[in-house]
Amino acid sequence: MPIVPYKPAETQDPPELVAAIRSRRGGTLLNLDRMLLHSPAFAAGWNSFLGTVRDHLDIPPKLCELAICTVAVLNEADYEFIQHSPEFLKAGGTVEQLDALQTLKTSSVQNSLFNTTEQAVIQLSVEMTQSIRVSKNTMDSVKAVLTSDQSLVELIGVIATYNMVSRYLVALEIEPE
Repeated sequence: MPIVPYKPAETQDPPELVAAIRSRRGGTLLNLDRMLLHSPAFAAGWNSFLGTVRDHLDIPPKLCELAICTVAVLNEADYEFIQHSPEFLKAGGTVEQLDALQTLKTSSVQNSLFNTTEQAVIQLSVEMTQSIRVSKNTMDSVKAVLTSDQSLVELIGVIATYNMVSRYLVALEIEPE
């Protein structure tokens, strides 16, 4: 059970905010949304910010989802992993890659399953999540495989954002649907 009870699934208050969240989510409220709605101001900011991160960046979706799934595994955020695994697969990832990511806490990932760019994204995600600081070697590797400064800024932003999301999910013990 979550630390704070969820708002009811049929909640409509505040109407404009709930409508905006439902619109972004395809008509439903996730448990995460139902928790966020305890603070309408926080929920509004979250919906706007995460909507931008999810739908308006130029970074390739597969790299974005790879970073998110890596963060989810490292932070033991099952909810985040469950929500983003299908997105990773839709973006071109494989079940074998997802399985390999799930071993990150206990062993290094199988490099043969990931290309050079994907390996750099995983390493960046690991360093940003576990130690916050990124080694020069890792940053140089990431910069060498990304196409622009914009891609680098967006990827770092995605990793930082989903570290925030996972910490929120885990601290409040939000359950997967």
